[in-house]
Amino acid sequence: MRPIRLMIVDDSMVARAVLSRMIESDGGFEIAAVAGTAEDAIDALAHVRVDVVLLDLEMPGAGGLKMLPKILAAARGARVIVVSSLAEEGAEETVAALALGAADTLPKPGTGRFNGRFSDVLLSKLRALGHAEERPHQAQAPSRVATPLRAMSSDPLGVLAIGASTGGIHSLGSFFHALPAALGVPILVTQHLPAPFMETFARQLRTSARRPAAIAQEGMQLVPDQILIAPGDAHLTVESVCDRVQVHLTRQSAASGCLPSLDPMLASLGPVYGTSAVAVVLSGMGRDGTEGAARLVACGGAVIAQDEASSAVWGMPRAVAEAGLACAVLPPDKIARRVASRAGDMAWK
Repeated sequence: MRPIRLMIVDDSMVARAVLSRMIESDGGFEIAAVAGTAEDAIDALAHVRVDVVLLDLEMPGAGGLKMLPKILAAARGARVIVVSSLAEEGAEETVAALALGAADTLPKPGTGRFNGRFSDVLLSKLRALGHAEERPHQAQAPSRVATPLRAMSSDPLGVLAIGASTGGIHSLGSFFHALPAALGVPILVTQHLPAPFMETFARQLRTSARRPAAIAQEGMQLVPDQILIAPGDAHLTVESVCDRVQVHLTRQSAASGCLPSLDPMLASLGPVYGTSAVAVVLSGMGRDGTEGAARLVACGGAVIAQDEASSAVWGMPRAVAEAGLACAVLPPDKIARRVASRAGDMAWK
C-alpha cells in the first residue's frame, strides 16, 4: 500500500521541519507539500493530491480558520487535522474548526517538546484518517455493510440519543440542519471532546441545532426539545425516578476506554424507553457505542449509523453496522429525515 500523503500548512519553518521529521520517521507517510500560509496551501492543492492536511490556525494572511472551507474544497476529499496551539488554549477556534469540517484537532507542543507522546498521538490520528482515495467519491454511494439491516419499530419516538467522535461535530451540524426545529422529545448528545471545550461546544450546538443545549448535571430532568450534553469527565445516562426520567452521571471505566462513552448512554436508554428510543452513531474512530447499541436493540430500540461516504472516520458507525445492530446506514441529513418520520406530526408543529 502506498504511503499516506500529507501537506503541512504552518508559517513556522521550525514547526514544519520538526513535524516533517517526526512524520517521515514512519515509512507509512510521505510529505507531499508544505505551505506557509493558507493561501499558499490552496494554490498548492491545485497541483498536488494529498490524503491529509495538517493545518495551523494562527498564520499570516486570512489564517487557517477563515480559509478552512476553501482548503477543504481545494483538497478534493483530503481530510484536515488542526495542529495548533489554539487547539488547547482557544476552545472557540477549535470547536469552530471542527464545525467547519476539520476531522480532528491536536494541540501543538511548545518549542523543543515535539517528541514522545505527541508523536505517537499524531501518527495514530493520521493512520485513522488514512487514504482519501479509499473513501467513496460519491456522497450518496452506499456503504459496504455485509450484514442485513434491522427493522425499525413504528412506535412514536420517545427519546433521541446521538454519539460522535472524530469528524462528529461537522456531522452533527449537518444532522441538525436537516432536523425539524421541534421533535417533541428530549435529545442526548455524547461527543468525544476534552472537558474544557464542552461549554463552547454547547454554545455552538445551541445555535446550530436551534434548541436549548446544556451540559448535563446529576438529577436534571429530561425535557422535550432540550439537548443535554455529556460532560467531558462523565458518562451521560438516564434513569427513571418517581415516574420521571432524569440524568445520572457515572464515571466507571467503559469498554471503549472513552470518557464520556456512548456505551453507558445507549445501554441506559433501553430499560427506560424501550421501543421508543432511537440512537444515532456518527463519525468517529474505534468501536465506542457498539456494546451500548447491542443492549438498546435488545430492548427494542433502534440504531441508525452514519454512512462511510459522509464520515471523516468510518469507525464507530461501521462497528455498529457490521455488528448487525443498525436499521439504516445513511448520511446525516437523511438520518435526520428518518428520525423526523418517527416523531410524526409533532416534528412539524
